[in-house]
Amino acid sequence: MTLMAILLGTLSAGIGSVWLAAALSFGVLARYTQHMLSLAAGALMATAFLHLLPEAFESEAGAHDLFLTLLVGVVFFFLLDKAELWHHGHEHHQVHGHAGHDAGHHHEHRAGSWSVLAGDSVHCFGDGILIASAFMADLRLGALAALAVLVHEVPHHMGDLMVLRQSTDTRKAAILKVSLAGALTALGGLAGFWLVDQLHDYLPYFLVMASSSFIYVALADLIPQLQKRLSLRETAAQIAWLMTGMALVMIVGRLAH
Repeated sequence: MTLMAILLGTLSAGIGSVWLAAALSFGVLARYTQHMLSLAAGALMATAFLHLLPEAFESEAGAHDLFLTLLVGVVFFFLLDKAELWHHGHEHHQVHGHAGHDAGHHHEHRAGSWSVLAGDSVHCFGDGILIASAFMADLRLGALAALAVLVHEVPHHMGDLMVLRQSTDTRKAAILKVSLAGALTALGGLAGFWLVDQLHDYLPYFLVMASSSFIYVALADLIPQLQKRLSLRETAAQIAWLMTGMALVMIVGRLAH
């Protein structure tokens, strides 16, 4: 039962986020991109603070050790972000260094697209492990974690689709490539099921690591994109969608419970 729930949750989050990103990038939902960022930030913070962290702190693990894990997790994801930025910046420099040569320029774009897919695949695999950790603690937590991963991966996949669209003949091909990377979330879920099952005593720490990922993405990646000078109406809409994301997680949590 738990393994089946992990597979369903990871596939829904991994592939569903790609299709939603495609709708926001190329489809009729393109006008709602900024609202999606607010919704994702609210859902991530609510999942971390209202569900994953309380579940971890209700265990026998010490509060000091759990807070230390949270701190280490946030720093780890910060460093991971730095490494990705450096890597992309290095590729960008290489691409423009060959701008005078059409063939070389095209080759660099191809290399960059495969690099994006490789990085996306690793990221999705890690998301699968985090979702599996939540499902192993409680099916309700797993459903919420899958929902949180789905909404926070959408902006990330939108960027990937834009990069791949430059080096892919059709939109469908770009969506298919990113969907295959998203499907690796399920593989991460299987690995997480085995890993957490073997290290069951460390489950609270897995939950805190998942929380640190959600908190970092919300505060360091999504919310800064919302910090723009806007009209009163646009600001109210941002806040409303942020609260909607939080309310969605609370409602799903109550229904699942």
